[in-house]
Amino acid sequence: MAAALLAAGAGAQPATRRVVHREAPRSEPVVVELFTAQGCAGCPEANARVEAVADEPGVIALTYAVDYWDYLGWQDTFARPEFAQRQRAYRRSLRLRAVSTPQVVIDGRRQVVGVGGAALQSAIDEEAARRIFPPEIEFRDTGDQVGVGSGPAPDGGAEVVAVTYTPGPQTVEIEGGDNRGRSVRHTNVVRSVRTLGDWTGQPRLYALPATREPHQAVAILVQRKVDRRILNGAVLPPR
Repeated sequence: MAAALLAAGAGAQPATRRVVHREAPRSEPVVVELFTAQGCAGCPEANARVEAVADEPGVIALTYAVDYWDYLGWQDTFARPEFAQRQRAYRRSLRLRAVSTPQVVIDGRRQVVGVGGAALQSAIDEEAARRIFPPEIEFRDTGDQVGVGSGPAPDGGAEVVAVTYTPGPQTVEIEGGDNRGRSVRHTNVVRSVRTLGDWTGQPRLYALPATREPHQAVAILVQRKVDRRILNGAVLPPR
């Protein structure tokens, strides 16, 4: 099976349009989700750790800014309430006592405590070695649809999630709170999260978000509903 980070396989129908393919080392990328906040004193180091692995082949790194530290004196410029909601969903599925920042979740299956360089890389390598033969993902060259192929439907079902983000680093000058006076750098900052629909194990086409800006990319995640484990992911780069 040809490996593709941008587009994988040809399981979805119809296939009458040309599909964009890009070769990559793995057909099952490791999804690294960082929950961070500009007002969190310990977060800049975690941001840097995630940025260091973001360009590794076979890694999809996404940075979600949460808003629950805004009361400390700085309103996070990237935060949205739905990002904290996504983190709380992981708290339930991972059976954690509370949410906190920084937190890194790998493939929706595990969190990395402390986000040390060795711990993060080890978790990525372990997930990369685990093969689950997931449903394949492919984008139409029109850029408005994505297909998800067939596969075993998990108990409780799965959903297809579109995560729109700005690729690459961004730096924000912090003027208040615990990080006052610091330049805080982020990578692959998430702008929106949207559920495109359910996936039941049968091939299906989904409409991509129409409001994406030209400089934004979209990560498509096929994610189990009950335990939030990510079955597969793929990235549509900026237009």
